[in-house]
Amino acid sequence: MLHIRSALLLALLGPMTAAQGTDHPLSIERMRARTYPGSTLTTQQTLSPGVNYTRRVVSYQSDGLRIHALLTVPNGIPPKGGWPAIVFNHGYIPPNLYRTTERYVAYVDAFARAGFVVLKPDYRGHGRSQGRPTGTSYWSPEYTTDVLNAVSSLHTLPSVNRARLGMWGHSMGGHITLRAMVVSPDIKAGVIWAGVVGPYELLFNALPQWGRSDPNDSRAQLLADLGRPERNPAAYQAISPNASLADLRGRPLQLHHATGDTHVPYSLSQALANGLKAAGQPVTFYTYTNDNHDLSRNLKTALERSVAFFKKNL
Repeated sequence: MLHIRSALLLALLGPMTAAQGTDHPLSIERMRARTYPGSTLTTQQTLSPGVNYTRRVVSYQSDGLRIHALLTVPNGIPPKGGWPAIVFNHGYIPPNLYRTTERYVAYVDAFARAGFVVLKPDYRGHGRSQGRPTGTSYWSPEYTTDVLNAVSSLHTLPSVNRARLGMWGHSMGGHITLRAMVVSPDIKAGVIWAGVVGPYELLFNALPQWGRSDPNDSRAQLLADLGRPERNPAAYQAISPNASLADLRGRPLQLHHATGDTHVPYSLSQALANGLKAAGQPVTFYTYTNDNHDLSRNLKTALERSVAFFKKNL
């Protein structure tokens, strides 16, 4: 009878206790305790230049894996202290279809033309990056780890001002941006477009189908470890960047989301904006009526706003 009662209790509470949430690899506490040394950026391929900047495919180290990335550097003599820099976090693209130099071309160009060094990591298992893809960044920490190692790798460039480093993210990359910012104080400002940035209870309710058809996705393992958010709320608080917004300590965020987005609910950006305001953190939230996930109808305006934000805050 005791064993039956114990099994029933576990079923009701979920597989892990609240205290165990802090032990999960996704927990903010555990991610802060880790080191992200990165490495020197090694040129793998020199590409045709942009209008006023050079383009290269480079690689760096993350968890012993060689991660590839697109790097742009402005032409000319850097300003005193070095160029400001942006780590560019792309959204979900099936890893087998991802190519370093494809998609987001106009986005990267807008920041590169404006005088920023831009580093767009491929994430593990994407393109020619080593390692196994993990599906998305909400259920496991690996992609955020790759991005934080990208931050450290940018610090090795003498032409980069490490005190002027920002981060941009779209969709899944928005979640990576938010998580990276609450883990590392090195990221001074962030811009998130159509981000998957709500608390976990919203993610599970708003996106019930995510991860179920992707064999690389680690959602099932997270559920096995923690159960559902409503059964183990403290554990999910431990892994959620939305529960650590006060730790941004005044570092600003700019949010963009379209009401017509059919991929990522507009309500997720609303939840983050409300959470930032409640935590006393600076936030600007731009809404685009009846636009889509990529803000295609307002792309020029959204990019201009993003460039102006980074020029002001980096």
